Amino acid sequence: MTSTVTALRTLDIRFPTSRELDGSDAMNPDPDYSAAYVIVETDAPDGLSGHGFVFTIGRGNEVAVAAIDALRPMLVGHDADALLEDLGATSRALIGDSQLRWLGPEKGVMHMAIAAVLNALWDLRAKRAGMPLWQLLSRMTPEELVALVDFRYLSDALTPEEALQLLRAAEPGRAERERQLLERGYPAYTTTPGWLGYSDDKLERLAKEAVADGFGQIKLKVGACLEDDIRRMKIARAAVGADVRIAIDANQRWDVDEAVEWVRALTPSDPYWIEEPTSPDDVLGHARIRRGVSPVKVATGEHAQNRVIFKQLLQAGSIDVLQLDAARVAGVNENLAILLLAAKFGVPVCPHAGGVGLCEMVQHLSMFDFVALTGTTQDRVIEYVDHLHGEFVDPAVVSDGHYVAPTAPGFSSQLRDDVLRDYEYPAGPVWRAIAEEDAR
Repeated sequence: MTSTVTALRTLDIRFPTSRELDGSDAMNPDPDYSAAYVIVETDAPDGLSGHGFVFTIGRGNEVAVAAIDALRPMLVGHDADALLEDLGATSRALIGDSQLRWLGPEKGVMHMAIAAVLNALWDLRAKRAGMPLWQLLSRMTPEELVALVDFRYLSDALTPEEALQLLRAAEPGRAERERQLLERGYPAYTTTPGWLGYSDDKLERLAKEAVADGFGQIKLKVGACLEDDIRRMKIARAAVGADVRIAIDANQRWDVDEAVEWVRALTPSDPYWIEEPTSPDDVLGHARIRRGVSPVKVATGEHAQNRVIFKQLLQAGSIDVLQLDAARVAGVNENLAILLLAAKFGVPVCPHAGGVGLCEMVQHLSMFDFVALTGTTQDRVIEYVDHLHGEFVDPAVVSDGHYVAPTAPGFSSQLRDDVLRDYEYPAGPVWRAIAEEDAR
């Protein structure tokens, strides 16, 4: 007996992180970390539901919710088993709707809404399988994995046959790497010390704590004031010592030539990479910056709109580090395409995380990459920020500088029911209390 999708529930969930300047950077000084949240419900007797979301930083979250709502007719009333059994076809159907696709195509808020829905479906599929998503993906055959990917616009750089070869080459060591992952976890780095709104004392204290907690890399936000950045980098380097990597992140602040000059001014403190130095769409600009700041590495990707931008970044030799995001491109399927592209070009993937639920979800993608694709964690780390984890049913856990491999079934993307109630915007009790306080 088949099951049917009975509801696509959406919620506008926001956290008042701007009050403590958590998440602050040169381009986003006062973010309220938020989730345009979706729950896929079915009439299956197991009572399981799939949870996904679009990550935003406050205003505009309602726009993302509306975009998810626009997908409701494509799911509600449809055969849930058929949707889940062929998520390659489901992905292509959601992305390929001609009228909604016009709003991108394949980029922007509509594309992110599709990510939320597809990720929720993957969450449900993994729950039904009784496995965490990384394990579900890692145990699929190369042929099954390739069938999930849309190779249109990619075949000049990566063909289905090449993708099969990459996945087949990694098959022999899967079981041993899964054992290693469960035993040791996956390397992490932390951005917790580096928010631009933090004082020098707080930066120094948190940087020292990061080293004590086992992290081999931290990250600092830069780009507002060069003099401040030079001072803060010196403080961070003195705090962590010579052997810990310090990445820097400009959050798209600079023009191309400005980026080169700014990074060169910071090189005495030995930055490991410069992240998002300019517009995320400027493929050739990143290539020029990379030539200009070497040996400092160039990293980007959290705002890259789709697999085509990633393809071009790799083809043009624009990046040393690829930073995919679990909730910006069209979900798990498109991220599989991006992981395969990175493997083909030999570029390490160090995902963007930190915001609401991004740590929880992206860990699954990197762990799949290790077990079933590249087979290595060399120069690969997942970003970690130490807030907004306890709000999840299956929160990300970092121990001794490593993500602990999740074992609970699903995509680790489900917020607790009380959190959904308390932080719904604007009517939840947390936001009502803030409104009353601001009105005084």
